[in-house]
Amino acid sequence: MANSAGSRKRARQAEKRRQQNASLRSMARTYLKKVIKAIESGDKAAAETAFKTAQPVLDSSVNKGIFHANKIARHKSRLSAKIKALA
Repeated sequence: MANSAGSRKRARQAEKRRQQNASLRSMARTYLKKVIKAIESGDKAAAETAFKTAQPVLDSSVNKGIFHANKIARHKSRLSAKIKALA
């Protein structure tokens, strides 16, 4: 455990950030899973709706530094290609 007051505070802040980041990461993954599930069911309308609701969540997770920008861009590209292939 940290000894000085400043390092104890840093440890508290780091733990708070870790928990918040874990929550945001989990939420983004859940939205991705919802889109994938809609695609697998073959329902194009539901997949498009799920994708539209997932996009802002994924983009905000990039802005907050939860995921790398290229990773989210890759996911969005592949999902939109799969949705278009449902037609």
